[in-house]
Amino acid sequence: MAEVSLGPRPGALLRAVRVGNDGWAAVYESRLEPARLLLADMDPAVRGIYAQPCHLTARVGDRVRRHVPDFLLVMESGVIRVVNVKPADRLTDPKVTEALAWPGELVERGHGWEYEIWSGADRVVLENVRFLAAYRRPGVVPEAEIERAWESVQDGDRLGVAERRLAAGRPDHEARPPLLTLV
Repeated sequence: MAEVSLGPRPGALLRAVRVGNDGWAAVYESRLEPARLLLADMDPAVRGIYAQPCHLTARVGDRVRRHVPDFLLVMESGVIRVVNVKPADRLTDPKVTEALAWPGELVERGHGWEYEIWSGADRVVLENVRFLAAYRRPGVVPEAEIERAWESVQDGDRLGVAERRLAAGRPDHEARPPLLTLV
């Protein structure tokens, strides 16, 4: 039986990263975690992101084990996904493998949730997501331009076509920032 309590583990060195259109911040401990946060924030299937959402406690064999997952994602489908972020080179360590295995069994079998161990993504994908995420920060692109872009873009538009339509006689590149905000 698992006991779940809210809050990060005591004494953890935590950082906050600003993610999301609405300016919310998430707590993270490693340099790899913000990358997973950015990907989750850009994923249209993710409806909620919670950093260090709970404290899991379970008896595993003859030991009481404790663990704080890195993230909990609420998917559009209603599925809950618990995510642990760990560098790929650490996954070969048997102690790390064991420490990540039991939380997965607990959340999948005990709660019917999904469990993910994330170790990174393609560098090009991450750089593209970081580039696009910069346009989503409040104040980077004026709200009126973003609204005009929403009204102008049609399903299936290619970027160049949408730029020309939105530019309306101005240089096309001036219309690019509000369009990239929509991505």
